[in-house]
Amino acid sequence: MIRLAVLAGALMLGSLPGAGQALADCRQALALALDVSGSVDAREYRQQIGGVAEALDSAEVRARILAMPQAPVRLMVFEWSGPQEQVELVPWTDLDSAATLDGVIETLRQTSRRSTPPGTALGVAMAEGVRRLTAQSDCWKRTLDISGDGKSNLGPRPRTVRTQLEDSGVTINALVIGVDNPRSTDIRQAEIAELSSYFRAEVIMGPGAFVQTAIGFADYARAMKEKLLKELEGLVVSEL
Repeated sequence: MIRLAVLAGALMLGSLPGAGQALADCRQALALALDVSGSVDAREYRQQIGGVAEALDSAEVRARILAMPQAPVRLMVFEWSGPQEQVELVPWTDLDSAATLDGVIETLRQTSRRSTPPGTALGVAMAEGVRRLTAQSDCWKRTLDISGDGKSNLGPRPRTVRTQLEDSGVTINALVIGVDNPRSTDIRQAEIAELSSYFRAEVIMGPGAFVQTAIGFADYARAMKEKLLKELEGLVVSEL
């Protein structure tokens, strides 16, 4: 049997198992880090976590996740805010069946907001996500998908943390969330552009790393869906 690999983005042919070798246990480890800092109110919290569930449940994302059950996507989800506030919502789970994916989606839909202190420790969230991803050594690709609606104001500077993480082999992508109801479209676009530039300069790293934008939390589900489709398109393996 011959395995034909088609690679897009950062993956290289040499990273695949050789002919006749068993497939890896996991084709991609994906950690979703959700911003629940003081700037996120109760309504925005529901839009964010519900948006993740909606994106995972879309037909296009489901098809991409479940395309290779023999080498599944491995997903975990955690919330972050202050330096001591990183809480796991979904532990590492191999999405190898529709039932397993449905279980993760339902867990997210049933999650209630916990009390969190004010503060945005973005650098700490980056380090925590990469720490969890480096343990998934059997995955072909490891990606941290971090959402945020503001700049870091507690803990180490994200740029400093990124320098320390550059050799981890983890890609960090970002989903930047702009304000919902600014006074004008021009203000909205300027705010999103400034925050996106910050995340590009301070946060994202790795081959093909990118920033996705959402125009407010009401736009989060659409932005997360597009982001997941980009992140999951990197590797297709078929057997002839």
